[in-house]
Amino acid sequence: MCIRDRVIRMKVLLTGASSGIGKEMAKILNKKGYDLVLVARDEEKLKDVKNELEKEKSKNNIEIISMDLSKEENCIELCKRVRNVDILINNAGFGDCGNFTKTDLEKEIKMIKTNIVAYHILMKEYLKEMKEKNSGKILNVASIAGFMPGPLMATYYATKSYVVKLSESVREELKKEKSNVKISILCPGPVETNFNKVANVKFKIREANSQDVAKYAIKKMEQGKFYIVPGLDIKFAKIGAKIFPTNLVAKVCYMIQKRKI
Repeated sequence: MCIRDRVIRMKVLLTGASSGIGKEMAKILNKKGYDLVLVARDEEKLKDVKNELEKEKSKNNIEIISMDLSKEENCIELCKRVRNVDILINNAGFGDCGNFTKTDLEKEIKMIKTNIVAYHILMKEYLKEMKEKNSGKILNVASIAGFMPGPLMATYYATKSYVVKLSESVREELKKEKSNVKISILCPGPVETNFNKVANVKFKIREANSQDVAKYAIKKMEQGKFYIVPGLDIKFAKIGAKIFPTNLVAKVCYMIQKRKI
């Protein structure tokens, strides 16, 4: 059996696949010959993505599932519906910006359910399956925000911190078990996606190209890299968040966030 034959039979479940980093990941994975199960809320956008991918005339299978992962029951249904997943990419999510007492509570609750609860359920259920066969990869899309406090984007930063800490903890469990299952977390800075519109922000600093971020993420995930941090400036930001006092990092973040509103 050649490596190429093996890759073609590998199945990837990718959430948040209709736009941004998720869509770019789908393009890359499609060219690599992976079977794809693409999940997002917007069915029409998913159909457009599938039509675009099928123009490549690859021999892999492409399935689309329109589903709102902010609903717990949908996450459970997805886990029952899609089995034998070799790679899980938790990418669905969104943010919001503003003073904590003034941001919309309903939107924040939905954010928590999408950015945390959905990740948690999918990671837990598919990890069980992967551990049984002692193989598989999970890529959780977090953010550089996961390493620092985020005044004026408090809820979003907190959700990404959860993803980082959950991934770090489960990774250690797998290492102690000598498991072949690999966990990775993607921690980019600002990226050119639909995130800004949903979060009501406008970044004043240079945003990374979503295609470049997706390409880098897939490459490092396949190599088994745990922390995937695209861009030298973002790598420095991650280091700074660790070595400088939290109150100083919070002050700097506040000034940066204030310029977005």
